[in-house]
Amino acid sequence: MSTRIVEIRQNILNKNDLLARRLRDGFTAAGVFTVNLVSSPGTGKTAFLQRTLKELLERGTRVAALVGDLETDNDARRLAASGAPVRQINTHGRCHLEAEMIESHLAGWDVADYDFLFIENVGNLVCPSSYDLGESLRVVMLSVTEGEDKPLKYPGIFHSADLAVITKHDLAAACDLDRAALLANLEAVCPGRPVLFTSARTGEGFPEWLAWLAERRAGWPASGGS
Repeated sequence: MSTRIVEIRQNILNKNDLLARRLRDGFTAAGVFTVNLVSSPGTGKTAFLQRTLKELLERGTRVAALVGDLETDNDARRLAASGAPVRQINTHGRCHLEAEMIESHLAGWDVADYDFLFIENVGNLVCPSSYDLGESLRVVMLSVTEGEDKPLKYPGIFHSADLAVITKHDLAAACDLDRAALLANLEAVCPGRPVLFTSARTGEGFPEWLAWLAERRAGWPASGGS
């Protein structure tokens, strides 16, 4: 029985990977740089993405977003307030987004109209690590309120990411954050991975974040592809 379960899971992942490869080829051909944001619930992905969309739009950058949640369109409505085109993906119980969901929710959009497409994944640090969405970059997010040992508990998602973003850094003192321990744990799980400390409320780290995005896009597609 256990062997059969493994085989079914492998078949599902193979199908997803094939579709993700097709999506990535399409994104590359259209010139849209796709960023997959992953984190646990409550990390602040939506606030982070809302500020990102707003600041990029103010710079004249063409952006759009897909946002995943089990239910409701609350986050999509928050993100749409930035002025960017946004679509909600409701998974109805699934704990992650899949390539098929991305493809179906892009129907009617000409992705060539955008410089960046952001995907806000479902809040979960386990399943999303296994599902390629055709993204150019994967960004894992961790808030200062979650504890310094989160990377050690969920190494897979941190290892699969191109960048670690620490959110809510304006609360670091109140949470008694051990910055050195957090950085050491991140380095142990994903050596050499860049780390940014940010606050969507104060704007800390956003100039560095946007500069990093621009740099990665400038070197793409040679440096793109998760």
